[in-house]
Amino acid sequence: MNRMIPPTQARKRYSQQLKLERWRVWFVIAGLLGLFAILLGRGLWLQVFNEEFLQGQGEARYARTLRLEANRGMITDRNGEPLAISTPVQSIWASPRSIALLPAGQTRPDDWEPESDKDPVPLSQDEVAKLARALGMPAADVVKKLGDPRRTNKGEVIKDKEGKPSRPDFVWLRRQMNPQDAKNVLALNIPGVYAQAEYRRYYPAGEIMAQIIGYTNIDGHGQEGLELARDKLLSGQTGSRTVIRDRRGYIVEDISTIVPPKDGETLALSIDRRIQYLAYRELNKAVSDFDAAGGSIVVLDARTGEILALANSPSYNPNSRAPIDPSKKRNRAITDLYEPGSTLKPLTIAAAMQAGTINAKTTFNTSPGALSMGGFTIKDTHNYGVLTPEGILVHSSNIGALKVALTMPRETQWNMLNAVGIGQRPGLGFPGESSGKLRPFKTWYPIEQGTMGYGYGLSVSLMQMAKAYQIFATDGIEHPVSLIKQPAPMPGKQVISPELAQTIRGYLEKVTQPGGTATRAQVVGYRVAGKTGTARKQSGGNYADKKYVGSFVGLAPVSNPRLIVAVMIDEPDIKKSIYGGAVAAPVFSSVVAGTLRLLGIPPDAPTNNILLPSPQDTKEDEAWVP
Repeated sequence: MNRMIPPTQARKRYSQQLKLERWRVWFVIAGLLGLFAILLGRGLWLQVFNEEFLQGQGEARYARTLRLEANRGMITDRNGEPLAISTPVQSIWASPRSIALLPAGQTRPDDWEPESDKDPVPLSQDEVAKLARALGMPAADVVKKLGDPRRTNKGEVIKDKEGKPSRPDFVWLRRQMNPQDAKNVLALNIPGVYAQAEYRRYYPAGEIMAQIIGYTNIDGHGQEGLELARDKLLSGQTGSRTVIRDRRGYIVEDISTIVPPKDGETLALSIDRRIQYLAYRELNKAVSDFDAAGGSIVVLDARTGEILALANSPSYNPNSRAPIDPSKKRNRAITDLYEPGSTLKPLTIAAAMQAGTINAKTTFNTSPGALSMGGFTIKDTHNYGVLTPEGILVHSSNIGALKVALTMPRETQWNMLNAVGIGQRPGLGFPGESSGKLRPFKTWYPIEQGTMGYGYGLSVSLMQMAKAYQIFATDGIEHPVSLIKQPAPMPGKQVISPELAQTIRGYLEKVTQPGGTATRAQVVGYRVAGKTGTARKQSGGNYADKKYVGSFVGLAPVSNPRLIVAVMIDEPDIKKSIYGGAVAAPVFSSVVAGTLRLLGIPPDAPTNNILLPSPQDTKEDEAWVP
């Protein structure tokens, strides 16, 4: 028996059903709107906040930015002769990620097409062999470069998301090839192998200029010398070129404006290549003749402070990529220190005469050739008796120089040394410049002040000694020294009076004449002046018995000085000679003679001005220390 539902109850049920269906509709609509909001948010995140990453990932599939190398600036001597130039070369690189090495015997089908942009191009072993021959490399080396996975700094293999070894997108196959050889490599049309233009540094002067110029590494960055010191100036700015690659790895077109590179600037040095060659030749000969550990020479333009030559021996060939002995890289004339010995005596006498504590007629009794002081005995090799300042320099008396030093306050002596640059860097802007060692005068004991009078107890570089002798060549004016060609002489400072400078210059001329210690420094047709030095070297906190430094610092021509030349021979064979007058003065003579003629300096003496030395003339007292 069917029961009828009352109309009111039926209407109520229908109303409840409609409400349920509406709730479901709104639930579905809300869900759809939520999903749409999520998609919209994700899209905004990718398009707005993560745009660079996505573009980078996309471009990585088809685009590459190539670096356009700038031509490194040329280095020239003062006359424009090239000392360092960059020649165009080609470097071959590949993208291992774009290449798949096939097993031996398999070849790539002629109709091969990649299924996706990520598919690497198959490369057969025959193609690898052809590539290796064109590169001039063993095939195994090429396979290793193309097949090695990326690694961490610890050597661990880097894997991709799929757990497979990740391969690099860039690897050099061979750097700096001859352009024609690189062209032969590209002619093989091997996918994923490209060429990039670069420059290789070449040094025409080779070992003659090595320690001044330095060298660059294979990437063109300065490693030593002026190549390092002026790297930013010489490097210029690299350019760029963005290109599209097809699925086979070939470059098909440029997709952006090419940014051209900006070449480096030319650096003109004060060095004269002709004088540099002469100085290096004569220095090398002396180092060889006396079986020395090494040597250095500095040639200064007395009027401007410009360095005309700066050579060291032994040297190295900067054009070679073979490993270089670190000791040969040093620019000894600027970086190495030594005790100057008797070459410092003219500065001691100049300081005392400038201060007025002595004059040209002041006498000092050096008898009997020995002097006890502070528990030490200072000796001369001969009993020279009573000496004037001139006699002290001519005979190179240690006792005389010590007594001169003690006539003046410690501060006066220190001020003179400081004024000529002792204890200060020369200011060349050269890597490793040494300032030397000059202790504060307040710490000096009398014995130390005395030994400094004849060049012990302080240390200098050869460049500092050449710079210091400017005051005797330029009537008392000290100029800054420079390795860069100057358009005009740099301002100098007056250190001593012109009259005193001329007086000391006269004393130094006597040193090169018979009776002095530097007769072998004489030059035919020119008057020369200078001072010898022979100093024992320190070793392990004490002075070594058989290790000496022989040196000579001089100027020419005396009537109108144009050159200052400083020579140092390190550890000459004691069996041959150790004296500065024998090992260093002849180098000075040869270099000055050639340089004055190269510069066209007129003679200021007759051609028969050479006076033969006596056997005793090259021996000096400065070889002895307390």
